[in-house]
Amino acid sequence: MAEKDYYEVLGVERSASEDDIKKAYRKLAIKYHPDKNPGDKEAEEKFKEISAAFEVLKDSDKKRKYDQFGHDAFRGGAAGGGGVDPFDLFRDAFGGGGGGGFGSIFEDFFGGGSPAGGSPEHQRGRDLRVSVEISLAQAASGVEKEIKYQHYAECSTCAGSGAASGSGNVMCSTCGGIGQVASNQGFISIRRTCPTCSGSGVTIEDPCLSCKGEGRKKAPTNIKVNIPKGVADGNRLCSRGRGDAGPRGGPNGDLYVDVRIKQHAFFERDEDDLFHEMMIPFTLATLGGTVQVPTLDGKVSLKIPPGTPSNKTFRIKNKGMPNLRSPSRMGDLYARVIIQVPEKLSKEQREKLVEFGQSCGEKDLSAEEGFMGKAKRFFDGEN
Repeated sequence: MAEKDYYEVLGVERSASEDDIKKAYRKLAIKYHPDKNPGDKEAEEKFKEISAAFEVLKDSDKKRKYDQFGHDAFRGGAAGGGGVDPFDLFRDAFGGGGGGGFGSIFEDFFGGGSPAGGSPEHQRGRDLRVSVEISLAQAASGVEKEIKYQHYAECSTCAGSGAASGSGNVMCSTCGGIGQVASNQGFISIRRTCPTCSGSGVTIEDPCLSCKGEGRKKAPTNIKVNIPKGVADGNRLCSRGRGDAGPRGGPNGDLYVDVRIKQHAFFERDEDDLFHEMMIPFTLATLGGTVQVPTLDGKVSLKIPPGTPSNKTFRIKNKGMPNLRSPSRMGDLYARVIIQVPEKLSKEQREKLVEFGQSCGEKDLSAEEGFMGKAKRFFDGEN
């Protein structure tokens, strides 16, 4: 049976660009992949066919030979170098493994691909998280805090290489330097990360005794972190490169600092605004006057008008918290009045208060009988 023309198989013109060939292959590969057509032998054969066509047409040298000699240019398996690996084709067509494309999905499904972050020589260290507690006043003004934590730091003995002095890397004998080992399951060749070299393709000839070839060691450290004004409870700051060092000279991860703000004795916070409950005597609420209200940067005077009721809230502008994104913009302080009633009165005070109440038209007031006595008579049904 005559072999089909590779351009026909992919449905492209002979003048098609490399991107057009990749797009055509991608569309057909998704349509006919065995995972989408379980048990469909026709789809399986079609998938093999388009994979073989793409293997030739994706390579400019092979494509030139095919255009000149047709299938005769690859008699004896020269086109595939011993067979077509569909996952290699997926990597080529979808932009290289690890980019989150369709190819990487199939590699993850079948257990292939390299570890996150690449080979150990270039594997990034882990990100770390710590927390720091500050006061509300420090959150308002900004503060520098020293943080102590444990992390993996570069081994000082081998300078992060993982190798003893005078030693170097040798090719991994398990994978032959490729970083992956392959196993065949039917027509599919599945590649997995080499268990010996963890995908690097090399092993250390003479590992550093201090870090056992890892290139890093656990160590305590401390850094100073500038916490900006206006920060809120639960905000997270990032210090780049302060996380774990990567194995064998890999880049450092980052350090994330979670901010915790201690509860304040006087203030409740809502975004950039502060709230304060203020106790004032009933005489001041009645007659009016001036009180001193605490703020985060000292006391301010507040005028209380005569006849102020309980729960009246006063707004004091620009005495709240600075805005994190615009520190020059300030929130407000809201002071709520709670009227304080004396629990005990002297005989003279009581007489004068009764006289005042009677002058206001209040009835049934007696200097001898307090409020509790009247309440008791009411609930007992007495007049």
